[in-house]
Amino acid sequence: MNLLTLPCAIRFATCGSIFDPARIRRELADLETKLADPAFWSNPAASQPLMRDRKRLEALVAADEALVRRSEDIDAYFELAREGEDVLADLERDIHALAAFAEDLEARTMLSGETDQLNAIVTVHPGAGGTESQDWAEMLMRMYLRWAEQQGFKTEMNDYQDGEEAGIKSATFTVIGEYAFGQLAGESGVHRLVRISPFDSAKRRHTSFASVFVSPEIDDSIQVDVRTEDLRVDTYRSGGKGGQHVNTTDSAVRITHLPTGIVVQCQNERSQHKNREKAMKMLRSRLYEFELEKKRVESKKLEDSKLDINFGSQIRSYVLQPYRMAKDHRTKVEVGDVDKVLDGYLEPFLRGYLLAKRRGTAVASGPDDDLEV
Repeated sequence: MNLLTLPCAIRFATCGSIFDPARIRRELADLETKLADPAFWSNPAASQPLMRDRKRLEALVAADEALVRRSEDIDAYFELAREGEDVLADLERDIHALAAFAEDLEARTMLSGETDQLNAIVTVHPGAGGTESQDWAEMLMRMYLRWAEQQGFKTEMNDYQDGEEAGIKSATFTVIGEYAFGQLAGESGVHRLVRISPFDSAKRRHTSFASVFVSPEIDDSIQVDVRTEDLRVDTYRSGGKGGQHVNTTDSAVRITHLPTGIVVQCQNERSQHKNREKAMKMLRSRLYEFELEKKRVESKKLEDSKLDINFGSQIRSYVLQPYRMAKDHRTKVEVGDVDKVLDGYLEPFLRGYLLAKRRGTAVASGPDDDLEV
């Protein structure tokens, strides 16, 4: 392909369909008018969501300005090339950089839901299979913790249960950062690992499963009513490794929501009061997601978008033997460097899910024939 034959008007013609800077600027101007009213600040609960909206809109305006600036730089390279300057290498570099920037911007425009900007609470459970699955669950937990670290997000371990021989029986942690939930929401489901088992003396190939559930950490701007009489609160001694994961004290708290059967627990803090406070926040988040899922089923949004994101659905396979590949069964996104994926490189999958969800091009999850090994 001859890059010099691509006019900028063609290269950037699709941007208007996914990114409307004029509308964003109008929304920001309307929001600034509301925030300029002194009476508005008398209600902090109402002002917090609008402050988040302003920050989001300002970031989009800045992205639009960067998009225009980058495209103008490329136009300048085209002009220099027409004058005989040797700028092809620089032009190619900037076009690839702009393409990556545009893809990232397109994905960010998908994060406009009510809870997308919130922190994410991630729970990992092993499937059937004992030590094998428990080890896989710990690998998944590490993958998400590494991803969060690479994004500059903080993490807090809320609950951690050691496996009997290796791995974990369960882990719940919070990813703290802007749009953490929006980015991780599509990770809920069953993850499959195919590998030569390190626990099998015969070195046979094993298939292991673990489930991931992601919910938003609900803040005070979203009301979730929880009646005291619907709760059973149990306290117990914390377990685990201590130090790195939990503090071994008598202050662990488990809360069961009787009408739904949802159970949350926290043992990370030394104070029973703090553990209860964190557990209640986790419960409110789980109940919020529970109610959203009921609405999704009622309105058949999942069927209409052809996206099956139920907790029990298999969404991705990580194959280490007889070949090496990580593949998302909903979007068909593939990454050959599976070790890089397990070390936190999730961007292709996260972006692919957001784009496929918006376009309605994802398919129902489930293993592909070429991944049945």
